[in-house]
Amino acid sequence: MLVHPNFDPVAISLGPIAIRWYGITYLVAFALSYWLGRLRIARAMAGRVTVAVLDDLLFFCVLGVVLGGRLGYVLFYKAAYYFSHPLEVFAVWHGGMSFHGGFLGVLLAIWWVARKHGLRWIEVTDFFAPLAPLAFAAVRLGNFINGELYGRVTDVPWGMLFRGAGPLPRHPSQLYQFALEGVLLFVILWIYSSKTRPTAAVSGAFLLGYGTLRFGVEYFREPDDFLGLLALNLSMGQWLSAPMIAFGIGMLVWAWRRPQKV
Repeated sequence: MLVHPNFDPVAISLGPIAIRWYGITYLVAFALSYWLGRLRIARAMAGRVTVAVLDDLLFFCVLGVVLGGRLGYVLFYKAAYYFSHPLEVFAVWHGGMSFHGGFLGVLLAIWWVARKHGLRWIEVTDFFAPLAPLAFAAVRLGNFINGELYGRVTDVPWGMLFRGAGPLPRHPSQLYQFALEGVLLFVILWIYSSKTRPTAAVSGAFLLGYGTLRFGVEYFREPDDFLGLLALNLSMGQWLSAPMIAFGIGMLVWAWRRPQKV
């Protein structure tokens, strides 16, 4: 049995200003995505996406992640509470971000950037998909540092005691997500996208890969205490991941069966 290190969530304090590790992991996430994007452009792996497009993507995707992530948490997880306390929607310092909401925000940002630069939305998502997993990995490290989003009770040798999670060891599910949805998915998508693929195939592989890995790891992650398990004993994360799996399969079938335009 292991014990969570109980990191101080504040990395740097400058008088009344506190810079938190969680915020730093978001900065690292955006920086990694931008660096990988520049690398793909330099290696002629980006199609019609240019550095100017990538610069716009960075700016608008930051907005999409923050606004979409917050609104997704409000609507998907605690809608009744926030409808009764609408001003609390803006109290982001109390926590509460949804991956799936942030994902929708990013899709909207990509649509706007593609429209602005005269590109097809799907060719920009094909470019962006391999850039995202390492960003997910960085944020999951932030969750681990904070000791939040821990796993279910377990008796495995690497079970970990988390502060505020009771006396029993739990799966360090943040690290599972770091390894699977982050590192493993990055390797798969980077290799898969290194060769020419039909339009939408890389995007479909991302949806299928992330949705499947997230659905699986949710069996080890403690459900939100205010929601618990929902229909079919599935968590909210699993219900939100199921459409990603379905759309991913559909996109891959469509991509490989349709005639390709050069």
